[in-house]
Amino acid sequence: MKTEVYSWRVSAELKAALQEQARSEGKSFAQLLQEFASDGLRARRNGNVDDDEEQAAIRRRAAPAIGAVCSNDPYGSERVSERVGEIIYRKHVKESNALARRFGRRAH
Repeated sequence: MKTEVYSWRVSAELKAALQEQARSEGKSFAQLLQEFASDGLRARRNGNVDDDEEQAAIRRRAAPAIGAVCSNDPYGSERVSERVGEIIYRKHVKESNALARRFGRRAH
């Protein structure tokens, strides 16, 4: 039995889109919101959240390494993932150290 009430403010456009989605699925507005909240919570608990901002950050970090992995290592193609990880890590440490120096914090 549902006994709790929660409210929050959304833009008129988002509310209209949600109401339209509820109508198109033959559900009440409350049913649709309950479903979205339940599905979203379940996805977060299972680690299945597609966080666009996090994915964009990963792409930005990986972009400089794309096409930059080269060596004379005959097993290089088997180690690409490891090497890209090393490049990203070094870049992260370099950026972290620069920020630490900028803000007077201890570097890595």
